[in-house]
Amino acid sequence: MEKEELVYALALQKTKGIGDIYAKKMIEICGSPKNIFKEKQQTLQKLPGFGRIALQHLFDSSTLVAAEKEVKLLEKENLQAHYFLDKNYPNQLKNCADSPILIFQDGNFSFENSKCISIVGTRQMTRYGSDFCESLISGIKEHNPIIVSGYALGIDIIAHKSALKNNLKTVAVFAHGFGSVYPRQHKRYQSQLLKKGGFLTEFWYDEKPRRENFVRRNRIVAGLSEATIVVESALKGGALITAALANSYSKEVFAVPGRASDRYSSGCNALIRDHKAAVITCADDLINMLGWTPNKKPSTAIQTQLFLNLNAEQQKVYDCLKSKKIVWLDNISLDCNLPINKMAALLFQLEMKGLVQPLPGKMFQFVYG
Repeated sequence: MEKEELVYALALQKTKGIGDIYAKKMIEICGSPKNIFKEKQQTLQKLPGFGRIALQHLFDSSTLVAAEKEVKLLEKENLQAHYFLDKNYPNQLKNCADSPILIFQDGNFSFENSKCISIVGTRQMTRYGSDFCESLISGIKEHNPIIVSGYALGIDIIAHKSALKNNLKTVAVFAHGFGSVYPRQHKRYQSQLLKKGGFLTEFWYDEKPRRENFVRRNRIVAGLSEATIVVESALKGGALITAALANSYSKEVFAVPGRASDRYSSGCNALIRDHKAAVITCADDLINMLGWTPNKKPSTAIQTQLFLNLNAEQQKVYDCLKSKKIVWLDNISLDCNLPINKMAALLFQLEMKGLVQPLPGKMFQFVYG
Protein backbone atom coordinates (compact mmCIF):
# COMPACT_ATOMS: atom_id res chain seq x y z
CA MET A 1 0.00 0.00 0.00
CA GLU A 2 1.37 3.41 -0.96
CA LYS A 3 2.32 5.76 1.87
CA GLU A 4 -0.34 8.35 1.06
CA GLU A 5 -3.11 5.75 0.97
CA LEU A 6 -1.83 4.30 4.25
CA VAL A 7 -2.22 7.70 5.91
CA TYR A 8 -5.86 7.89 4.82
CA ALA A 9 -6.51 4.27 5.82
CA LEU A 10 -5.07 4.96 9.28
CA ALA A 11 -7.20 8.08 9.60
CA LEU A 12 -10.32 6.13 8.64
CA GLN A 13 -9.43 3.41 11.15
CA LYS A 14 -9.05 6.03 13.87
CA THR A 15 -12.26 7.96 13.13
CA LYS A 16 -14.78 7.68 15.96
CA GLY A 17 -18.17 6.29 15.02
CA ILE A 18 -16.89 4.28 12.05
CA GLY A 19 -16.24 0.60 12.71
CA ASP A 20 -14.51 -1.90 10.46
CA ILE A 21 -17.68 -3.16 8.79
CA TYR A 22 -18.92 0.30 7.85
CA ALA A 23 -15.42 1.46 6.87
CA LYS A 24 -15.31 -1.38 4.32
CA LYS A 25 -18.72 -0.39 2.94
CA MET A 26 -17.53 3.18 2.52
CA ILE A 27 -14.36 2.03 0.76
CA GLU A 28 -16.44 -0.15 -1.55
CA ILE A 29 -18.68 2.80 -2.45
CA CYS A 30 -15.99 5.48 -2.71
CA GLY A 31 -13.17 3.32 -4.07
CA SER A 32 -10.43 3.99 -1.50
CA PRO A 33 -9.80 5.61 1.91
CA LYS A 34 -8.36 8.64 0.17
CA ASN A 35 -11.51 9.09 -1.91
CA ILE A 36 -13.61 9.06 1.26
CA PHE A 37 -11.71 12.01 2.70
CA LYS A 38 -11.79 13.85 -0.62
CA GLU A 39 -15.55 13.33 -1.05
CA LYS A 40 -17.99 16.17 -0.38
CA GLN A 41 -19.72 16.10 2.98
CA GLN A 42 -23.12 16.40 1.29
CA THR A 43 -22.44 13.21 -0.67
CA LEU A 44 -21.26 11.26 2.36
CA GLN A 45 -24.35 12.32 4.31
CA LYS A 46 -26.44 10.42 1.76
CA LEU A 47 -24.68 7.12 2.45
CA PRO A 48 -26.98 4.74 4.35
CA GLY A 49 -26.19 4.58 8.06
CA PHE A 50 -23.69 7.43 8.00
CA GLY A 51 -24.49 9.62 11.01
CA ARG A 52 -23.76 13.27 11.68
CA ILE A 53 -21.36 12.47 14.53
CA ALA A 54 -19.24 10.15 12.37
CA LEU A 55 -19.14 12.79 9.65
CA GLN A 56 -18.01 15.38 12.15
CA HIS A 57 -15.09 13.20 13.32
CA LEU A 58 -14.14 12.17 9.77
CA PHE A 59 -13.28 15.74 8.81
CA ASP A 60 -11.39 16.51 12.00
CA SER A 61 -7.99 17.57 10.64
CA SER A 62 -6.20 16.29 13.75
CA THR A 63 -6.99 12.71 12.71
CA LEU A 64 -4.97 13.01 9.49
CA VAL A 65 -2.12 14.68 11.39
CA ALA A 66 -2.07 11.79 13.86
CA ALA A 67 -2.12 9.30 10.98
CA GLU A 68 0.92 10.91 9.38
CA LYS A 69 2.80 10.64 12.69
CA GLU A 70 1.79 6.99 12.98
CA VAL A 71 3.20 6.21 9.53
CA LYS A 72 6.55 7.73 10.55
CA LEU A 73 6.50 5.66 13.73
CA LEU A 74 5.78 2.46 11.79
CA GLU A 75 8.73 3.21 9.52
CA LYS A 76 11.02 4.04 12.45
CA GLU A 77 10.15 0.80 14.28
CA ASN A 78 10.32 -1.29 11.08
CA LEU A 79 6.72 -2.47 11.47
CA GLN A 80 4.53 -3.67 8.61
CA ALA A 81 0.99 -2.48 7.95
CA HIS A 82 -1.35 -4.79 6.02
CA TYR A 83 -4.44 -3.33 4.34
CA PHE A 84 -7.43 -5.67 4.11
CA LEU A 85 -7.49 -5.59 0.29
CA ASP A 86 -3.77 -6.34 -0.11
CA LYS A 87 -2.61 -9.86 -0.92
CA ASN A 88 -0.33 -9.98 2.15
CA TYR A 89 -3.34 -9.58 4.49
CA PRO A 90 -4.07 -12.99 6.09
CA ASN A 91 -6.67 -14.77 3.93
CA GLN A 92 -8.51 -16.47 6.79
CA LEU A 93 -8.95 -13.12 8.55
CA LYS A 94 -9.90 -11.33 5.34
CA ASN A 95 -13.01 -13.51 5.08
CA CYS A 96 -14.37 -12.24 8.42
CA ALA A 97 -16.82 -9.35 7.98
CA ASP A 98 -15.56 -7.41 11.01
CA SER A 99 -11.83 -7.93 10.45
CA PRO A 100 -9.67 -4.79 10.82
CA ILE A 101 -9.11 -2.68 7.73
CA LEU A 102 -5.48 -2.46 8.87
CA ILE A 103 -3.38 -4.86 10.88
CA PHE A 104 0.20 -4.29 12.02
CA GLN A 105 2.96 -6.89 12.12
CA ASP A 106 6.24 -7.22 13.96
CA GLY A 107 8.28 -10.16 12.73
CA ASN A 108 9.04 -12.04 9.54
CA PHE A 109 6.20 -14.49 8.91
CA SER A 110 3.38 -15.16 6.47
CA PHE A 111 0.14 -17.14 6.72
CA GLU A 112 0.12 -17.91 3.00
CA ASN A 113 -0.02 -21.64 2.23
CA SER A 114 0.25 -22.48 5.94
CA LYS A 115 -1.91 -24.51 8.26
CA CYS A 116 -2.91 -22.39 11.22
CA ILE A 117 -4.69 -23.10 14.51
CA SER A 118 -5.54 -20.94 17.51
CA ILE A 119 -5.12 -22.29 21.03
CA VAL A 120 -6.80 -20.44 23.89
CA GLY A 121 -7.73 -21.04 27.51
CA THR A 122 -7.87 -19.76 31.03
CA ARG A 123 -5.16 -17.75 32.74
CA GLN A 124 -5.69 -20.00 35.79
CA MET A 125 -4.57 -23.15 34.04
CA THR A 126 -4.11 -26.50 35.79
CA ARG A 127 -1.42 -29.10 35.20
CA TYR A 128 -3.99 -31.04 33.16
CA GLY A 129 -4.44 -28.12 30.75
CA SER A 130 -0.73 -27.37 30.53
CA ASP A 131 0.18 -30.99 29.83
CA PHE A 132 -2.56 -31.36 27.20
CA CYS A 133 -1.47 -28.20 25.40
CA GLU A 134 2.15 -29.36 25.25
CA SER A 135 1.16 -32.85 24.12
CA LEU A 136 -1.17 -31.51 21.41
CA ILE A 137 1.43 -29.23 19.88
CA SER A 138 4.10 -31.93 20.01
CA GLY A 139 1.69 -34.31 18.28
CA ILE A 140 0.95 -32.00 15.34
CA LYS A 141 4.45 -30.65 14.72
CA GLU A 142 5.00 -32.82 11.64
CA HIS A 143 2.21 -30.88 9.91
CA ASN A 144 4.09 -27.62 10.60
CA PRO A 145 1.13 -25.42 11.60
CA ILE A 146 1.37 -21.84 12.80
CA ILE A 147 0.22 -21.61 16.42
CA VAL A 148 -1.78 -18.46 17.23
CA SER A 149 -2.73 -17.24 20.68
CA GLY A 150 -3.16 -14.06 22.72
CA TYR A 151 0.12 -13.94 24.69
CA ALA A 152 -1.81 -13.94 27.98
CA LEU A 153 -0.95 -15.77 31.17
CA GLY A 154 -1.86 -19.43 31.40
CA ILE A 155 -2.75 -21.50 28.34
CA ASP A 156 -1.84 -18.75 25.86
CA ILE A 157 1.80 -18.49 26.82
CA ILE A 158 2.11 -22.28 27.19
CA ALA A 159 0.90 -22.57 23.57
CA HIS A 160 3.51 -20.07 22.38
CA LYS A 161 6.34 -21.68 24.38
CA SER A 162 5.37 -25.19 23.26
CA ALA A 163 5.39 -24.06 19.63
CA LEU A 164 8.90 -22.67 20.07
CA LYS A 165 10.01 -25.87 21.79
CA ASN A 166 8.77 -27.88 18.81
CA ASN A 167 10.36 -25.50 16.29
CA LEU A 168 6.99 -24.27 15.01
CA LYS A 169 6.08 -20.73 14.04
CA THR A 170 3.91 -18.93 16.56
CA VAL A 171 2.09 -15.61 16.35
CA ALA A 172 0.87 -13.62 19.35
CA VAL A 173 -1.99 -11.16 18.91
CA PHE A 174 -1.80 -8.07 21.13
CA ALA A 175 -4.71 -6.18 22.69
CA HIS A 176 -2.59 -3.03 22.54
CA GLY A 177 0.00 -1.32 20.38
CA PHE A 178 3.62 -2.38 19.96
CA GLY A 179 4.80 0.39 22.28
CA SER A 180 4.12 -1.81 25.31
CA VAL A 181 3.92 -5.48 26.32
CA TYR A 182 1.13 -7.02 28.40
CA PRO A 183 1.60 -8.78 30.71
CA ARG A 184 4.97 -7.24 31.46
CA GLN A 185 6.56 -10.51 32.56
CA HIS A 186 6.15 -11.87 29.04
CA LYS A 187 8.52 -9.30 27.62
CA ARG A 188 11.29 -11.84 28.10
CA TYR A 189 9.74 -14.05 25.41
CA GLN A 190 9.61 -11.36 22.71
CA SER A 191 12.96 -12.03 21.09
CA GLN A 192 12.24 -15.78 20.94
CA LEU A 193 8.90 -15.24 19.22
CA LEU A 194 10.41 -12.82 16.74
CA LYS A 195 12.88 -15.52 15.66
CA LYS A 196 10.10 -18.05 14.97
CA GLY A 197 7.06 -15.91 14.16
CA GLY A 198 6.14 -12.63 15.75
CA PHE A 199 3.27 -10.36 16.71
CA LEU A 200 0.11 -8.86 15.25
CA THR A 201 -2.19 -6.09 16.43
CA GLU A 202 -4.80 -3.75 15.03
CA PHE A 203 -3.96 -1.03 17.55
CA TRP A 204 -1.75 1.98 16.99
CA TYR A 205 1.72 1.96 18.50
CA ASP A 206 0.96 3.83 21.74
CA GLU A 207 -2.45 2.23 22.45
CA LYS A 208 -2.57 0.79 25.99
CA PRO A 209 -4.16 -2.56 26.96
CA ARG A 210 -7.72 -1.45 27.77
CA ARG A 211 -10.45 -3.87 28.85
CA GLU A 212 -12.51 -3.41 25.67
CA ASN A 213 -9.47 -4.13 23.50
CA PHE A 214 -9.28 -7.76 24.58
CA VAL A 215 -12.55 -8.78 22.91
CA ARG A 216 -11.39 -7.04 19.74
CA ARG A 217 -8.13 -8.97 20.01
CA ASN A 218 -10.05 -12.24 20.42
CA ARG A 219 -11.84 -11.84 17.09
CA ILE A 220 -8.45 -11.68 15.36
CA VAL A 221 -7.24 -14.79 17.21
CA ALA A 222 -10.39 -16.61 16.04
CA GLY A 223 -10.33 -15.18 12.53
CA LEU A 224 -6.72 -15.97 11.66
CA SER A 225 -7.06 -19.73 11.97
CA GLU A 226 -8.94 -22.63 10.44
CA ALA A 227 -9.72 -23.94 13.92
CA THR A 228 -9.79 -22.75 17.52
CA ILE A 229 -9.01 -25.15 20.38
CA VAL A 230 -10.22 -24.28 23.89
CA VAL A 231 -7.99 -26.18 26.31
CA GLU A 232 -9.41 -25.03 29.66
CA SER A 233 -12.02 -22.44 30.60
CA ALA A 234 -14.48 -21.60 33.33
CA LEU A 235 -18.09 -20.89 32.36
CA LYS A 236 -17.15 -17.29 31.60
CA GLY A 237 -13.98 -15.90 30.12
CA GLY A 238 -12.12 -14.70 27.07
CA ALA A 239 -11.57 -18.21 25.72
CA LEU A 240 -15.32 -18.78 25.42
CA ILE A 241 -15.69 -15.42 23.70
CA THR A 242 -13.04 -16.50 21.20
CA ALA A 243 -14.88 -19.79 20.64
CA ALA A 244 -18.17 -17.93 20.05
CA LEU A 245 -16.45 -15.65 17.55
CA ALA A 246 -14.91 -18.62 15.74
CA ASN A 247 -18.36 -20.23 15.50
CA SER A 248 -19.79 -16.99 14.11
CA TYR A 249 -17.12 -17.10 11.38
CA SER A 250 -18.05 -20.73 10.58
CA LYS A 251 -14.64 -21.88 11.79
CA GLU A 252 -14.02 -25.24 13.44
CA VAL A 253 -14.05 -25.17 17.25
CA PHE A 254 -12.71 -27.90 19.52
CA ALA A 255 -12.79 -28.24 23.30
CA VAL A 256 -10.86 -30.46 25.68
CA PRO A 257 -13.28 -32.32 27.99
CA GLY A 258 -12.69 -32.52 31.73
CA ARG A 259 -14.28 -33.79 34.91
CA ALA A 260 -17.70 -32.36 35.73
CA SER A 261 -16.40 -31.11 39.08
CA ASP A 262 -13.44 -29.18 37.64
CA ARG A 263 -14.11 -25.44 37.45
CA TYR A 264 -11.74 -24.83 34.57
CA SER A 265 -13.22 -27.64 32.51
CA SER A 266 -16.79 -26.40 32.96
CA GLY A 267 -16.58 -24.03 30.02
CA CYS A 268 -15.19 -26.70 27.70
CA ASN A 269 -17.77 -29.23 28.85
CA ALA A 270 -20.53 -26.69 28.19
CA LEU A 271 -19.24 -26.03 24.66
CA ILE A 272 -19.32 -29.76 23.94
CA ARG A 273 -22.74 -30.25 25.57
CA ASP A 274 -24.27 -27.38 23.58
CA HIS A 275 -22.76 -28.66 20.29
CA LYS A 276 -20.64 -25.51 19.96
CA ALA A 277 -17.41 -27.48 19.90
CA ALA A 278 -16.23 -30.94 18.94
CA VAL A 279 -14.44 -33.09 21.49
CA ILE A 280 -10.68 -33.26 21.20
CA THR A 281 -8.72 -35.73 23.32
CA CYS A 282 -5.40 -35.95 21.46
CA ALA A 283 -3.46 -34.63 18.48
CA ASP A 284 -4.82 -37.36 16.19
CA ASP A 285 -8.38 -36.09 16.78
CA LEU A 286 -7.39 -32.69 15.44
CA ILE A 287 -5.39 -34.09 12.53
CA ASN A 288 -8.27 -36.32 11.43
CA MET A 289 -11.04 -33.79 11.86
CA LEU A 290 -9.18 -31.09 9.96
CA GLY A 291 -8.30 -33.54 7.21
CA TRP A 292 -4.56 -33.01 7.53
CA THR A 293 -3.93 -36.68 6.80
CA PRO A 294 -4.62 -37.57 3.15
CA ASN A 295 -7.49 -39.99 2.85
CA LYS A 296 -6.77 -43.53 1.72
CA LYS A 297 -9.52 -44.25 -0.77
CA PRO A 298 -10.51 -47.90 -0.90
CA SER A 299 -10.85 -49.39 -4.36
CA THR A 300 -14.52 -50.22 -3.65
CA ALA A 301 -15.27 -46.53 -3.12
CA ILE A 302 -13.64 -45.64 -6.42
CA GLN A 303 -15.51 -48.38 -8.22
CA THR A 304 -18.81 -47.21 -6.74
CA GLN A 305 -18.07 -43.62 -7.78
CA LEU A 306 -17.84 -44.68 -11.42
CA PHE A 307 -21.50 -45.67 -11.37
CA LEU A 308 -23.02 -43.03 -9.11
CA ASN A 309 -26.78 -42.83 -9.22
CA LEU A 310 -27.75 -40.17 -6.68
CA ASN A 311 -31.17 -38.65 -6.21
CA ALA A 312 -31.55 -34.87 -5.93
CA GLU A 313 -31.20 -34.73 -2.14
CA GLN A 314 -28.21 -37.08 -2.07
CA GLN A 315 -26.55 -35.02 -4.78
CA LYS A 316 -27.09 -31.80 -2.79
CA VAL A 317 -25.42 -33.29 0.29
CA TYR A 318 -22.65 -34.84 -1.83
CA ASP A 319 -21.90 -31.48 -3.48
CA CYS A 320 -21.85 -29.71 -0.10
CA LEU A 321 -19.33 -32.16 1.32
CA LYS A 322 -17.25 -32.12 -1.84
CA SER A 323 -16.83 -28.35 -1.62
CA LYS A 324 -16.02 -28.22 2.12
CA LYS A 325 -14.34 -31.63 2.68
CA ILE A 326 -15.16 -31.79 6.42
CA VAL A 327 -18.42 -30.40 7.84
CA TRP A 328 -20.47 -30.58 11.02
CA LEU A 329 -23.85 -32.30 10.74
CA ASP A 330 -25.65 -29.10 11.78
CA ASN A 331 -23.83 -27.06 9.13
CA ILE A 332 -24.63 -29.56 6.36
CA SER A 333 -28.27 -29.41 7.39
CA LEU A 334 -28.24 -25.60 7.22
CA ASP A 335 -26.37 -25.46 3.91
CA CYS A 336 -28.68 -27.99 2.27
CA ASN A 337 -31.84 -26.66 3.93
CA LEU A 338 -32.80 -30.14 5.11
CA PRO A 339 -33.88 -31.27 8.62
CA ILE A 340 -31.35 -33.06 10.83
CA ASN A 341 -33.25 -36.38 10.89
CA LYS A 342 -33.42 -36.51 7.10
CA MET A 343 -29.79 -35.40 6.82
CA ALA A 344 -28.65 -38.28 9.03
CA ALA A 345 -30.38 -40.78 6.77
CA LEU A 346 -28.88 -39.22 3.62
CA LEU A 347 -25.40 -39.24 5.11
CA PHE A 348 -25.78 -42.91 6.01
CA GLN A 349 -26.80 -43.65 2.41
CA LEU A 350 -23.73 -41.83 1.09
CA GLU A 351 -21.54 -43.64 3.61
CA MET A 352 -22.82 -46.96 2.27
CA LYS A 353 -21.82 -45.82 -1.21
CA GLY A 354 -18.27 -45.17 0.03
CA LEU A 355 -18.55 -41.38 -0.45
CA VAL A 356 -18.71 -40.14 3.15
CA GLN A 357 -16.79 -40.97 6.31
CA PRO A 358 -18.23 -40.13 9.77
CA LEU A 359 -15.84 -38.49 12.24
CA PRO A 360 -16.05 -37.83 15.99
CA GLY A 361 -18.16 -34.86 17.10
CA LYS A 362 -20.97 -35.28 14.54
CA MET A 363 -18.62 -34.34 11.69
CA PHE A 364 -18.46 -35.89 8.23
CA GLN A 365 -15.67 -36.05 5.70
CA PHE A 366 -15.85 -36.27 1.93
CA VAL A 367 -13.74 -39.25 0.89
CA TYR A 368 -13.65 -39.24 -2.87
CA GLY A 369 -12.38 -36.77 -5.46
